[in-house]
Amino acid sequence: MELYRGFILISHAAESMKPSQGFTLLELIIVLTIAAILGAVITPKFSDTKDFEARGFYDETFSLLRYAQKSAIAQRRTVCIAFTSNSATLTIASAAYSSACDTGLAGPDGTIPYTATAKGGVNYASVPAGFNFNPLGRPSVTTQTWQVAGMTQTITVEAETGYVH
Repeated sequence: MELYRGFILISHAAESMKPSQGFTLLELIIVLTIAAILGAVITPKFSDTKDFEARGFYDETFSLLRYAQKSAIAQRRTVCIAFTSNSATLTIASAAYSSACDTGLAGPDGTIPYTATAKGGVNYASVPAGFNFNPLGRPSVTTQTWQVAGMTQTITVEAETGYVH
């Protein structure tokens, strides 16, 4: 620096020390390499929608079965679950002490009848025959299990208690 008539002059060497704009080639290569590695690891997680749909249908069926048991106990009525290869629908007995399920059971969102429907070609690995919960919440058959095709997890309803897990 030089002093000239009360002003400080900055020499050319000091001006060249100011930070440069942009990235160096090395920094760009490192960022692109990290982005490529993350893309290779994360992309398969989002690309297989059938697994995602299967898990969603599994969770929806699980919730439907728990809701059916709780509704049977709360309303002191028989609640029936009708299965097809890719759906489950709830109906309820309109009269106390009746085992005939003749009315659609309203779901938590108000839809009548409450139905769990698979999307994307997902279905049950096996479809059980008639199944219901009595007014005490006990299932009509011995321990019952369901499995959504493509999933290793099963849904089990215990025989004596009706506990869904």
